[in-house]
Amino acid sequence: MLTTAETRPVVVWFRDDLRLADHPALHAATESGAPVLCVYVLDEESEGLRPIGAAARWWLTQSLRALSSELRALGAALVLRRGPAAAVLAEIAQQSDAAAVHWNEIEIAPHRAVADALADALTMAGIAYHRHRGDTLVAPNAIRSKDGRGMRVFTPFWRRVLSLGDPPQPLPRPTTLRPAPALPSEQLSDWRLEPTTPDWAGGLRATWTPGEAAAQTRLAGFLAKQPGYAEGRDYPDRHVTSGLSPHLRFGEISPRQVWYAARFAAAERPAIAPDIDKFLSEIGWREFCRHLLAEHPDLASRNLQPAFDAFPWQSDETALSAWQRGRTGYPIVDAGMRELWHSGTMHNRVRMVVASFLVKHLLIDWRLGEQWFWDTLVDADFGSNPGNWQWVAGCGADAAPYFRVFNPVLQSEKFDAGGAYIRRWIPELAGLPDNLIHQPWTATPIELAAAGVELGGNYPQPIIDHKAGRQRALSAYAELRQR
Repeated sequence: MLTTAETRPVVVWFRDDLRLADHPALHAATESGAPVLCVYVLDEESEGLRPIGAAARWWLTQSLRALSSELRALGAALVLRRGPAAAVLAEIAQQSDAAAVHWNEIEIAPHRAVADALADALTMAGIAYHRHRGDTLVAPNAIRSKDGRGMRVFTPFWRRVLSLGDPPQPLPRPTTLRPAPALPSEQLSDWRLEPTTPDWAGGLRATWTPGEAAAQTRLAGFLAKQPGYAEGRDYPDRHVTSGLSPHLRFGEISPRQVWYAARFAAAERPAIAPDIDKFLSEIGWREFCRHLLAEHPDLASRNLQPAFDAFPWQSDETALSAWQRGRTGYPIVDAGMRELWHSGTMHNRVRMVVASFLVKHLLIDWRLGEQWFWDTLVDADFGSNPGNWQWVAGCGADAAPYFRVFNPVLQSEKFDAGGAYIRRWIPELAGLPDNLIHQPWTATPIELAAAGVELGGNYPQPIIDHKAGRQRALSAYAELRQR
């Protein structure tokens, strides 16, 4: 016979962990034997929380639909509410006479503040709560430098993580859930997270299938097609990367699940071990940026290296707009920006090239690029997005030296030699031969006419000369050092 405690429901607060497997909070709630009330709160009101961008809002909608469907298959429902999460969840806990509330921690200061406020409210109401670790391989306070601070150089950081051995094994997916009495739920469609007029999400729908099942399918497919990742990941036309970043961003798959699946694949096929090691180091970079964010909550707005606060950024709305629209006149840059707009993602090598072009050739503040990516990327992560931009700009942790200015033509010739990536995203240049497609301004009028290209017409002239842009960037850096 069930005790009173076992008949009172327990609440599971879903956050950026929209999955059922390896979900510590859900696992603990299920193991309690009590009815489980699953809740997601869209919180755009709590102080300090960064509202997600438009592409991520589209992804969130699909992910919540997928999670709701998975929960229904187990006999439970997903209650949707909108408002300040601490107040909303405290009210739900009291309305449902909950015995406890479970959630997975997010190691980001504003998210911790919301969780702290919820803990205080539950304590005042006499309701138990349980906080579980869930979004990193290692707790940020477990990796410290000799002076007790978070580490700012990736290689020793990742060595330290690896030295700790395997993370805890992923937790199993519940086979059934004992549902709690139903509570009113808001309608997902009423949140209007998806674009309507205009509906610009066609490319997102064609490219992605959000949800936990799709994440697992993508991981299995990626591991099955190795080897080749370590070398091929730099080539945007080879399609050898995992595509897991948006699934990780929304917690449809956990870093621990990826870790163990990858390690198992390497053990089964030793020949792919170098590829797996490289792949896991990319998971490590996500971890590194999350740890940075835990130490520096203002990562998206403040230079990690204060010397860059005096950098002479240029205000150039015309150049910024050309970059955003993929109209810079540099094919590899424009291809990347058009891929981003269509699919909500961009190949990692190309991300570095387009970011370098903005902050160095155009001398436009990295924060404007970070904000554009935040709005247009489906995988815009709180740590990785600003961490990567600061790395490229030279003002962040483990930063690339500022004087390393990517040459977009050489990068294009090296990593898209046949021009397949450019032709995919800039069809107006498709008729140019391989030796001209990377720098169409070098073609003769006859060659341009034969390919149907009109520079300054259907494709722009370069908005800045590479050598002039590079020299201007180096001069600005020299001026900063003198200051």
